[in-house]
Amino acid sequence: MIFKLKSFRLKAEILFQNLNKNYLEIIPLAEVDKSKIEHLVHSQLSPDGKLLDLDDKEIGPKELKRMAELEELSQVEQLYLSHNFLAGEAIEILAGSKVFSNLRSLYLNHNNLGDAEAELIAQSPIIKNIKCLMFEANNIGPKGAESLAESANLQTLEILFMDTNPIGSRGTEALGKSTQLPNLRALHLDSTGLGDEGAVCLANSAELAHLTKLYLCANNIGDRGAIALANSPYLKNLTALSLWRNEIRDPGGKAIAESKTFAKLERLYMSLNFIDRPVRKIIRKSELAARLTTLVMD
Repeated sequence: MIFKLKSFRLKAEILFQNLNKNYLEIIPLAEVDKSKIEHLVHSQLSPDGKLLDLDDKEIGPKELKRMAELEELSQVEQLYLSHNFLAGEAIEILAGSKVFSNLRSLYLNHNNLGDAEAELIAQSPIIKNIKCLMFEANNIGPKGAESLAESANLQTLEILFMDTNPIGSRGTEALGKSTQLPNLRALHLDSTGLGDEGAVCLANSAELAHLTKLYLCANNIGDRGAIALANSPYLKNLTALSLWRNEIRDPGGKAIAESKTFAKLERLYMSLNFIDRPVRKIIRKSELAARLTTLVMD
């Protein structure tokens, strides 16, 4: 009886092993991975096929390579790839993809992009119809900003996010003087280390005459930069200006209050500077403040 029971167990184990072996032969591991990737993509794709949200989904080279083979993604207009630690090979695959030829918005914030990755994107045909490009919180420096500024693929770009990238005044100057961004309307440069030098470059850039929104928070901009912005002959179309958390003192505050450049300004953010109370009072009672819909100042 005991022998029969052992024999039955042995046959059952052999049968189970064969079943597992046959299953793996029928469905290779690579095919299982492809299936998982396709399932992830389809679960994050909008019903109309125009939005693909893959933020924080552990996307890497393998996933992007498979995505590049999926023809159903050719209608995607908004692609979210934030918080995926993307760099190197992954960006090279994305930049070389032919399936994402219809993109209007590309979100690559909070990854590991540097100058090389910025250059790959700048040279990629996937951004030829792009309107919004987000690079916030990467490690793109002056060289990467120059690659973007020189790209002939950004003719349709309207909104550029470069916040929290160390592009400095050199990268800021390249973007400000670029002739390849004729449709740029909103420029986000918070925490980029541009300083007074960068602010002066922006103020003196004729190519920014069409800009309507400019964000310059936390950049160590002092009175020199603030005065240059206030007296700029080119920033007359700004409707929103953010100078929050800089080094602006009374002279810069007065220049902004008296500015003739900001006739179209609707929103002004000035908190966390070093402007004394009397000058803050002058700003609040100025003609500029009377025109504003939003004034944020401590």
